[in-house]
Amino acid sequence: MSDAPRQPAAPETDAIQQALDRIYMQCNTPTVDGHIYATTERAGHNRDTFAIAIVTTEGKIYSAGAVEEQFALQSISKVFSYGLALEDHGRDRVLEKVGVEPTGQRYNAINLHQSTGRPYNPMVNAGALAIADLIKGADITERLNRIIAAFSKYAGRRLLVDAPTFTFEFDTDHRNRAIAHLMAGQGVLEGKIDDVLYLYLQHCSLLVNTVELAAMAATFANSGVQPLTGERAIGMEHVRDVLSVMNSSGMYDSSGEWGYKVGLPAKSGVSGGIMAVVPGRMGIATFSPVLGEVGHSIRGVMAFESLSEDMNLHIFDCC
Repeated sequence: MSDAPRQPAAPETDAIQQALDRIYMQCNTPTVDGHIYATTERAGHNRDTFAIAIVTTEGKIYSAGAVEEQFALQSISKVFSYGLALEDHGRDRVLEKVGVEPTGQRYNAINLHQSTGRPYNPMVNAGALAIADLIKGADITERLNRIIAAFSKYAGRRLLVDAPTFTFEFDTDHRNRAIAHLMAGQGVLEGKIDDVLYLYLQHCSLLVNTVELAAMAATFANSGVQPLTGERAIGMEHVRDVLSVMNSSGMYDSSGEWGYKVGLPAKSGVSGGIMAVVPGRMGIATFSPVLGEVGHSIRGVMAFESLSEDMNLHIFDCC
């Protein structure tokens, strides 16, 4: 070890880490009332687990808590599959199958456009199923490999599917199968229903940790380039479309309240993860498995509200 004196951190570095540490301590309350999603509980996650991470567009990492613990992406994966569908088909073709309007309803609501059968947006389950149907490939194996490869570019490493999570979901997911049948009846889905459900639940079951999730968010903040690897994960022309839908619909039937209090494009998952994008600056992620009524991580929402306030991150703070 060198005897040279340690160089002090830059003031901005100190400020970000100090804010993160302060908010981690503030939100890491010993007891939080709420429930844990079935597959998250089966995976053995402790209800007291909590982590926060920030990855900047310059590739700097700040973190607090259990940031190495892996968890399933669940509905956060919808953001990245939507991006892949845009890459495969372009905006106009995707819009033919999936709209971009908020629903004001639960993420798994059976809620399709009355005349077209089209899902309202790609962030709810119906929309994500329609997006899975659009992913290109000669067969289901190639399509899944393309999904995993695309998601892995955002994370900066090869992601793996949690087989127990996928198997449980695929065997018990009668509601999404019913939604898929309804869309197939309207001609929205063109592939086999089991194939669509298979692809959707596979990408929901991909494992990440909190730092990797923050890096995935930072990729959008960095115009589609992963800031830690320098690899392009999505075309710049599609980043705005993804962020726009995240901003209006990423937090389901509480997207309006989230936009009012936090003011960042974001996406949550029932495993307890939340990611948000500060365009041009950073990606932020939290993980805590205890969920509130809407299905968002309770500690995660608390942390984002505090971060937005303390660091002036709301997209309208500049106005």
